[in-house]
Amino acid sequence: MSDPARGTVPPPGAAGRDTTPSALSQRGFLPLWIGQGLSQLGYQFEGLAMPVIAVTLLGATEAQMGYLNASSTAAFLLVGLLAGSWVDRWRKRRVMIATDLVRAVVVLAIPLLWFAGALETWQLYLVAGTVGTATVFFDVAYQSFIPVLVDARAIGDANGKLESTAQVARLGGPAVAGALLKVVSAPVLLVANAAGFAASAASLAVIRDEEVPPPRSERRSLVVEIREGLAFVFAQPFLRRALATTASSNIASTILFTLLPILVLRILGITPQVLGVVLSVAAVGGLAASVVTAPLTRRFGQGPVLLASTLLFAASAALLPAAALAPDAAVVLVTASMALQSFGVVVYNIVQVTARQRMCPHRLLGRMNASMRFVVWGVMPLAALLAGWLGTAFGTVTAMWAGVAIGLIATLPLLTGPYGRMRELPTRPE
Repeated sequence: MSDPARGTVPPPGAAGRDTTPSALSQRGFLPLWIGQGLSQLGYQFEGLAMPVIAVTLLGATEAQMGYLNASSTAAFLLVGLLAGSWVDRWRKRRVMIATDLVRAVVVLAIPLLWFAGALETWQLYLVAGTVGTATVFFDVAYQSFIPVLVDARAIGDANGKLESTAQVARLGGPAVAGALLKVVSAPVLLVANAAGFAASAASLAVIRDEEVPPPRSERRSLVVEIREGLAFVFAQPFLRRALATTASSNIASTILFTLLPILVLRILGITPQVLGVVLSVAAVGGLAASVVTAPLTRRFGQGPVLLASTLLFAASAALLPAAALAPDAAVVLVTASMALQSFGVVVYNIVQVTARQRMCPHRLLGRMNASMRFVVWGVMPLAALLAGWLGTAFGTVTAMWAGVAIGLIATLPLLTGPYGRMRELPTRPE
């Protein structure tokens, strides 16, 4: 049973009908929603520009693509746990504003270096690593800020609205970016990415929340606080299984998407403009998922929907390397694969993140999210390096089939446990 909304009493006659509050009725949610929508739109430009810069402008190899992807996610492994403890000590909104501004400034370095004729691959690694470090702090604060900003029963609605907006950005952003590549160079697209971060910071600046950080007298050593966050995660059976599934899926998806630009742009010969359209069309899957997740969980239950989403991701991932076997149908297969994967991932994220936020005490939210991210994102830089090695040793397509196999293994923790059959996932620590 879900936690009751803070400070609310159902009106007479409310029994038997849906009284879940809308996130839009929560003070401060609207500016957060707008700012994150603009930020996500800018991020879609970066998502197309960076691989195009690396593969087509700088001639990156499989190994170099592995290094680039590892640079962008290494911070989750290196500072993820520290970020959780620090975020729990600070005001989360201020953390988000500061990291947005850092990312906006750093991203602008790439177009400036390009116009100066000095852009090199190692500089992409440096920018990706710096942005990745800021993103660690932003994401931990972001997931921990939602339960602070909205009532407990509105968390699922808030996550759904934020995810649906992200999917709308993914629907139009890549196609627009691909079209712009006909008239501007790829580095110029990153200006839009920086503008999105700046817009996010501006929207967060107008929010007034009531969060009060714990007093300094209650702080303990970072080691003790980090241990407490890890202990909470590993003490909860649901979180342990979600951790195993998410980490394994991230290994699979990192291998696949590290090598995807080489498969698409080099092996299949698809142009950046067509790739932008493919990414936009594929985003329909994620948009649909953000709309139907709530009705699906009401109809079939949270556990079965969570399990089905992992199975869908694993099955649809196989279409990516299969595209190399049927080059005439490559665009269709890549589009279908990415759309189905996007649908599965978004459904999975909405359901399991909402369950995590509901079951965790507020004082542990930052450390719980950081502990989860330390594992599930910490495997990604290692998986990116593995992708580069596999691609170099066995070829891009063979390496991607290895990613598909790992995606199938990722379904086992939920497939073999009780949570895939539960109508409602735990809302309190077990």
